[in-house]
Amino acid sequence: MKVEVKKCSPSSFRGEAVVVCHFEDAKKLAGAALELDRQSGGILADLIRRGDFTGKHSQVAVVYTRGELPVHRILLLGLGKKKEFDLEKLRRGFSKAARSVRELGLAEFAICLDPAPESPGLEDMTEAAVEGVMLGLYRFTQFKTAERNGLKEVRRLVFLASDGREATRMKAAAAAAEIVSKAVCYARDLVSTPSNEMTPTDMVRRAREAAVSGKVRLTALGPREMEKLGMHALLSVARGSMEPARFIILEYAGGSRGDKPYVIVGKGLTFDSGGISLKPPEKMEEMKADMSGGAAVLAVIKAAAELGLQLNLVGLVPAAENLPGGRAYKPGDVLRSLSGQTIEVISTDAEGRLILADALTYAGRFKPRAVIDLATLTGACVIALGEDVIGMMGTDEELKNDLRRAAVETGEKLWELPIWDDYAELIKSDVADMKNTGGRAGGAITAACFLKKFVGDTPWVHLDIAGPAWLSKERPYIPRGASAVGVRLLLRFLRDRAGTKRQQ
Repeated sequence: MKVEVKKCSPSSFRGEAVVVCHFEDAKKLAGAALELDRQSGGILADLIRRGDFTGKHSQVAVVYTRGELPVHRILLLGLGKKKEFDLEKLRRGFSKAARSVRELGLAEFAICLDPAPESPGLEDMTEAAVEGVMLGLYRFTQFKTAERNGLKEVRRLVFLASDGREATRMKAAAAAAEIVSKAVCYARDLVSTPSNEMTPTDMVRRAREAAVSGKVRLTALGPREMEKLGMHALLSVARGSMEPARFIILEYAGGSRGDKPYVIVGKGLTFDSGGISLKPPEKMEEMKADMSGGAAVLAVIKAAAELGLQLNLVGLVPAAENLPGGRAYKPGDVLRSLSGQTIEVISTDAEGRLILADALTYAGRFKPRAVIDLATLTGACVIALGEDVIGMMGTDEELKNDLRRAAVETGEKLWELPIWDDYAELIKSDVADMKNTGGRAGGAITAACFLKKFVGDTPWVHLDIAGPAWLSKERPYIPRGASAVGVRLLLRFLRDRAGTKRQQ
């Protein structure tokens, strides 16, 4: 989709459709809606007066202008009650409007934003609207054949600005939001791709797309290099598969030479059968999504380079398949990790923390300013927080608080769980330094306690995205299936840390 900003009044716009907004508790039309109503002889006011449109959130009414205006259709979008309005409401509303436009078979439409004094700033609203439209229109159609030619697509979105100064502000915000939204769609595509076409080697190939910028360097380690380093926890997980494990390292140099980087680590299990501790067959096909954390890392690095963020950033993705086989690792095995610490395997289905252990140890080589990992790590987190919420655990309060703020801005919900020392008692082993699972009780927390042992003193946060990474029901701008959760959250966090916070 092409996103543009045009200096034009809504009543002068020539095109197929224009979207204007109305609050549920507003006593009369205002802004662009009022202008269009006056120029069309009161068709919008009549719609409201007759009770056909109330302005409740995400309500959309299509009105044909019948030659009264240069634009052929007006889509009146309800934003709910003004006092409850926020950026998430705006994203969801414009997602619904965009889908309505697509259902009409239109290839383009325009948007008018009318920020009220108490509303978020114009740049924030522009970004939220772009995200709502682009993410709401996303579909994974790579493997569609018979239906593909009949799919309707919206190809152009135009924001209408009242003057040149407003247009300049909106252009910058729209351009940034377009990059972020494309990164989310890129990650969704990676996660949705079936595991026969998204192996660890395929992930390396796709990582090259993130390294197109001269400021991004890609290194991909194979089994021999990892063996020499001593990454036996990662390599053990991959032993049952014919597909070799890979360790992806992406380095983005956007800051000054010598500045400590932020390191983000993403779990890259391209398929997880559970290994010898085999999972039940129900919904096993969804286990292609066990690389959602890794996909998010690739997308974040790609977008950071395109945004030109002024900081140094490293992305690490340990990629492997976890399958049963004659060479597969087994319950009772003891693994020696890159850190030198030994791990007793209790369940081969607790493999994500094993590959992350070596990746987190490797992260220390960069002497990072902070480390954030994200992983579809535990079903226990889904039980604790549900399908919509990221579980957050970590060692640094400032880092956690900044991620909380980013979560509020992006609408990606997260909630902190404790990682008190008492929980670490549950992963003590009789035969090794630790075991890879502490049982059902507090499963998300004991998994984080395990990871903590490989971080050292570096400020660190662990994000368990097992719930929201793959959705069983679609949300307003998130399809059923891959959500690419964490991409917008981390990009907002990094943009704030890089000093590119928008002026309100």
